[in-house]
Amino acid sequence: MAYFVLPGRGKRVYRLAVARRIVDATARGPRDRTAPGLARRRTRVLRRALRPSRRLQIGLGPWLRALPARLPDPALTAALAELDPYVRVAYVLLRIEGLPKYAVRDQLRELRVRDPWSVIDAACAVSIPVPRRAERFDPAHLRPVRTRSVLPLVTAAALTTALVGVLIHTGSGRPGAAPSLRLTTAAPSAWTHGARTLDAWPARGDLTGDRAFLDRAAAAWAAAKGDRRPGGGTAQLLYAGHAGGAPLALMRHGDRVARYTPPGLDVVTAGADPSAPIALGGGRYLLAPWDPAPRTLAGAALPARAGVVAPAPAGTPCGRGPLFHLGDRTLGYLGGPRAAVLTYHSPDYAPGRPPAGPGRLGPGAVRTWNRLGCLEPPRSRPVTDAMAWEFWSGTLPHGGTPASWFCTRTAYADGGRAGASTLVADRPIDTGPCDARRPVAGTWWQSPSGRWYYLAAAASGLVPRARGALGPATTEHRLLVARPERGPNVPVAVTAASR
Repeated sequence: MAYFVLPGRGKRVYRLAVARRIVDATARGPRDRTAPGLARRRTRVLRRALRPSRRLQIGLGPWLRALPARLPDPALTAALAELDPYVRVAYVLLRIEGLPKYAVRDQLRELRVRDPWSVIDAACAVSIPVPRRAERFDPAHLRPVRTRSVLPLVTAAALTTALVGVLIHTGSGRPGAAPSLRLTTAAPSAWTHGARTLDAWPARGDLTGDRAFLDRAAAAWAAAKGDRRPGGGTAQLLYAGHAGGAPLALMRHGDRVARYTPPGLDVVTAGADPSAPIALGGGRYLLAPWDPAPRTLAGAALPARAGVVAPAPAGTPCGRGPLFHLGDRTLGYLGGPRAAVLTYHSPDYAPGRPPAGPGRLGPGAVRTWNRLGCLEPPRSRPVTDAMAWEFWSGTLPHGGTPASWFCTRTAYADGGRAGASTLVADRPIDTGPCDARRPVAGTWWQSPSGRWYYLAAAASGLVPRARGALGPATTEHRLLVARPERGPNVPVAVTAASR
């Protein structure tokens, strides 16, 4: 992938060596093999391949000696070199890597592309003969290339640093002490007779008594660099056990959570919501001690041991969407460190109606969130709840397809909220922000005949209104349709009026 994305200049052997070097740089140390972890690694590779540094050309010898016997087809490389860099990325992801369009859209957004769908359309319009199977490294070459040329320099630098440190501490008369962190635990029954907060979560798991393992976990967090370090000398132990076979420790300080799996440490801002399950990786979640027994989306019992739910990944290609039922709530994964409560309103739901509480999602609502989970961008902030309101549903005019218009509202643990609207037809169209109390949205849309129209829709009990350079408009079943006066993509202001 990195080879095909690199700018099309220079000999193939050097391009392939640089591509290998870019990938190797993301493969050293502990690796997160979850779907979000692999997506982050792919983003790093693509960013470096789009704009390769000239320093990558220096000292290429070890990578040149490790090249495979067969090199990729030069005709494909030459054809890709003629494309715009981001169109080239989209083409490689779609045609060579085989990613679906929504995943390519997410990836382009991570690369700061403002209009990913136009880039995807341009990539789909490209006609390049693709080999039956992209060339791959054989298994013997999958490990990062070992470079020994800098080892003496690194060793000398490390010894010099250590010697200088010893001399400084000896001269000052104050021997330095390694940073330390003390782990505390809540009483097993603390949540039964006090406030139900995160402070009341007891430590669970089969390694809570393994002092050596806990000391290593605490030392790893205490030694973390920069803002990844805890803000004080103590942290709360939430879990220590074998989740998925590997030892894992989950520690908390304030709104941050550290997940230690030897030899790696992951620190995230998780918020202070006491009832949101915390992701452990691999589709497993640590529940609050007062949570009821979880159930699958089909209603069957879902095993849980020591507060950890058995693997319950979202049943979508992107790994985001509904997970399981927990009492009267349906929990889902939207890309953050916590599971979020998912709710749904049908097109018949009227603005101003008192909310009826979360409630479990029915089969139709689960299918809706399975689709929206992949359309929504991944959320890195901890999400407490997410609502999807299908405020209009029908058939688009002038030969269009059946479509639904959604307003999604996301609530974050830090108190922030965000609302966005999406028209989902033959392909999803981002239609800007929306007010989850009175949903209304509009967008320019091209009919199958090639003519442009402005469409706007509002929720039940409301009528859409549009102001701008538009011709006569018609409104039927809460869908406004208008032709442009001069041309499409001119600014239009959309409001909603009560019937």
